[in-house]
Amino acid sequence: MMMHRGLSFDKMVFTATLVLVSLGILMIYSSSAIRAQERFGDSYFFLKRQLLWAILGVLIMIWMMKLNYRGWQRVAFPLFLLSLLSLFLVLVPQVGIKVNGARRWLSLLGLSFQPTELAKISLILFLSHLLAKKGPRVQEFTHGFLPLIAATGIVTAPVLLQPNFGNVAVLLAVAIMICFVGGARIRHLILLSVGSLPFLLLMMMQSSHARSRLLTLIDPSRVPEGARYQITQSFYALGPGGLLGRGLGDGIQKLFYLPEPHTDFIFAIIGEEIGFLGTSMIILLFGIMLWRGTRIALRAPDPFGRYTAMGITYLIVSQAAINVGMVIGLLPTTGLPLPFISFGGSSLVLSLTEIGILLNISHHARAKAR
Repeated sequence: MMMHRGLSFDKMVFTATLVLVSLGILMIYSSSAIRAQERFGDSYFFLKRQLLWAILGVLIMIWMMKLNYRGWQRVAFPLFLLSLLSLFLVLVPQVGIKVNGARRWLSLLGLSFQPTELAKISLILFLSHLLAKKGPRVQEFTHGFLPLIAATGIVTAPVLLQPNFGNVAVLLAVAIMICFVGGARIRHLILLSVGSLPFLLLMMMQSSHARSRLLTLIDPSRVPEGARYQITQSFYALGPGGLLGRGLGDGIQKLFYLPEPHTDFIFAIIGEEIGFLGTSMIILLFGIMLWRGTRIALRAPDPFGRYTAMGITYLIVSQAAINVGMVIGLLPTTGLPLPFISFGGSSLVLSLTEIGILLNISHHARAKAR
């Protein structure tokens, strides 16, 4: 992969990313300090780890900004196979780490990571590679669209077995978006959507954990109070936040009421402490990413860059939308983090890696326009 100097990249995406990461670090400390002191005897426990991952992620992002994104097309298939291997390894009882009834983690050299995060970017790169090669043939079902469905299905199957329904939904949504941008027939996309949704719902109903979360959204009276506890505490955080919030550090729900407030439900703590203005700012920043990322995709100098840019943009924004929808009670509770903000090294480092690739595509788009 070639290195480039004198980069001219999309400053708005870059700035929005750094603001989200900085806000995440601040809110992780605010939401986790008391729990960290109680569990580990160190109020900075989660803060120090997130800072380390943020520094590593930003360095990788800057490196990705300098690498020619076209090189990813050559390694898309090996990376796809590597992600598949890691996804199946996590299902092995002696290898994968089981947390809250799901196997989502691998531990290597004392570090834990989620293979699903690697699978997301590898699927984007592999589908973009296939679409760039197929060109107009993507409109053919057997030789064009079917291989794309097969690749998506192979990745989503082990994620479904973890089970991790939130990430399955994200993978399917991103695949559909990339295929749409790549020129696939609308009826084929509708077929994929209509065919996968009932199957996903059926699998969720087979899992007692997922079923209770789904019923909590549809008919709360049919589930025990314990199953509704987390979303109820989320409402208790968001409601009193009002316009300006209780004040940074003055939240109540993080005091052992809302479970794990520094991870999936950190948006609720932001709403409680910084208020409607704080949550609106986060939504605005992700809106900027959607706008500028789509703009980068439309101006990309080649099909692979266009599909990759759109895939990365939609991946990050759709995850944010699902997380926010979950916290405010519009969607079932899932294990999806809020990108750049929730505590977690796998999500943060790989999200910053993806932004680095997106910014490199923006550099080449600007260079072509000159």
